[in-house]
Amino acid sequence: MIGIIARLICVALLCFSVLAYSEALRPSHFDKLKTGSGQEFTAKIIVVIDGDTLVIRRHGLVKIRLAEIDAPESAQAFGDTSKQSLSEMVLGKQVTVVSQAVDKYGRMVAHLSINGLDVNAEQIRRGMAWEYSNYHSNKVLIALQNEARQAQRDLWVQSNPTPPWVWRKQHPFIDSAHSEPTSCGNKKRCSEMSSCEEARHYFAQCGVKTLDGNGDGVPCEKLCAPQKKIKN
Repeated sequence: MIGIIARLICVALLCFSVLAYSEALRPSHFDKLKTGSGQEFTAKIIVVIDGDTLVIRRHGLVKIRLAEIDAPESAQAFGDTSKQSLSEMVLGKQVTVVSQAVDKYGRMVAHLSINGLDVNAEQIRRGMAWEYSNYHSNKVLIALQNEARQAQRDLWVQSNPTPPWVWRKQHPFIDSAHSEPTSCGNKKRCSEMSSCEEARHYFAQCGVKTLDGNGDGVPCEKLCAPQKKIKN
């Protein structure tokens, strides 16, 4: 009798485990895990690639694409200006990240904020990016874009600026994971780097961890660390 009861208990526990496992792998739950959507966390920005793409440190290096905006490509007019705007806001700082999905390039698509400032929206307000929400449905971002256009802020000083998604179609041979360098050579030491940009590329894109000797997320301190002003 005791043996029968024990077997029944085992069967019941097995059924419970199978049901629990099946529930955990329901499509909605699995998709959420796969895409990383709905996560909110803080992280440090260690590299800004362009006006809407950057790299954070979180269990390793994670590339982020800012949701609902599209900044000029690096080779476009105001591409460097847009990148500089984003860098001034977030580079080297802790930000709040709210993930939305993972795009076809493997980047996390997310909204960023710092000290209550919506970074994505601010890039549009400054005239550093276009509104790029699904079916152009984000009325707040559209209003900010209209405001920037009317004020002729930055890219809107141009009479008819080319949106990045149009520019990419016109230049199909330029890498569209947003015009960033894609090649990785054999360089391993800071002495081999010609600039901070090259050092950041090898560190963030090529995974050359030896460039960050003290583990603070800034590669090649002599090239990339902010220079301290000498007091008179």
